[in-house]
Amino acid sequence: MNSDMSADVVILGGGLVGMTLAIALAREGIASVVVDSSDPATQTAQGFDGRASAISTASWNLYSHLGMADDLAARGCPIDAIAVTDGLKPGRIDFRPEADEGSLGRMFANRDLRLVMYAVAAREPLITFLPNAHVATRERGAHGVTVTLADGRVLAGRLLVAAEGRQSPTRDEAGFTPARWNYHHRAIIAGLTHEKPHNNVAWEIFYPAGPFALLPLLDDEAGRHRSALVWTVAEKDAAGPLALPEAAFVGEVTRRMGGIFGAIALATPRSSYPLNFHHTAKVADQRLVLVGDAAHGMHPIAGQGLNLGLRDVAALAEVLAEGMRLGLDPGDAQVLRRYERWRALDGFMVSGATDVLTRLFGIPGRLPSAVRRLGMAGVQRSPTLKRFFMDEARGMSGKLPALLQA
Repeated sequence: MNSDMSADVVILGGGLVGMTLAIALAREGIASVVVDSSDPATQTAQGFDGRASAISTASWNLYSHLGMADDLAARGCPIDAIAVTDGLKPGRIDFRPEADEGSLGRMFANRDLRLVMYAVAAREPLITFLPNAHVATRERGAHGVTVTLADGRVLAGRLLVAAEGRQSPTRDEAGFTPARWNYHHRAIIAGLTHEKPHNNVAWEIFYPAGPFALLPLLDDEAGRHRSALVWTVAEKDAAGPLALPEAAFVGEVTRRMGGIFGAIALATPRSSYPLNFHHTAKVADQRLVLVGDAAHGMHPIAGQGLNLGLRDVAALAEVLAEGMRLGLDPGDAQVLRRYERWRALDGFMVSGATDVLTRLFGIPGRLPSAVRRLGMAGVQRSPTLKRFFMDEARGMSGKLPALLQA
């Protein structure tokens, strides 16, 4: 079949994971075509998406190696500590690294991540970006892949990457069968301004209905202190908070915050999305690999979703680059098996841990709460356990790809 465009790799999905993969591949001399159905102007519009992401130390190393850190540095708020509490009751855990260890990560508005990512990708001649494009058909064969777009254009490559997110049609069409379930929860997202400074502390307050997270952002241009709110509620109860007048909604949020930031106000419109879980240990097939949420979607309880996807990016870029240096095709089965083996355990461990945390803190009642707080007090008194959890939060445990190392 004749093609209108060809590259080593065809990436379906140009979000935070898919486009970062394209940049990582370009730095290794690997050409890609990135197909995305969204409009970059909409994705980066002020107020389009109030979500924010915690970027771990390992992910920050990746951005540094890819030439994104300089442009991002001024936009992110360091996370100097994480406070974990069961309903603001006594017995909380404070994760705070030593002074010479740096922060636990950085918080970025997703809009800022996209702005920098698009700008860096635009400077890479080995990246062809096709926004506002819709896939009609995908074909994988012994010698390559072809993707036909709705407008008739045909793309050819040697490897297809599914980076379309949780609802990946490429994954589903290929017959992958991830384990999946619905938490029957919904995350309510909003930006807040508040009277007291957050002092670069991220708060994870667990209530029986779900976690209530306050994530530190940089002060705005007017000097107002800001945080991102991720409030998890039962799906059946979500319509109520979303429909409340603004003053009443602020009152509900204030009550759950316990006054830790003083008076608050909404800085962005409210939005929400349903929470579910899916994970597939199989992330490779004939000339096809899955990355990011296409492979593993989890509860945002520990803020690891994007970071896990960026670990996929670093591992895939490394195995493809090493394989091609040895003269192997990027779609070679042994190259893809190496990626799958490398990512299987990490993906399972992180996904499983977030699921256990969600269920553990969702058990209502005084006795479960007392048991949880006893366990948290034990962690608070154990430097070894705190070190383990901080290393996990930083993404610095296990065998790391070179792009995730300092």
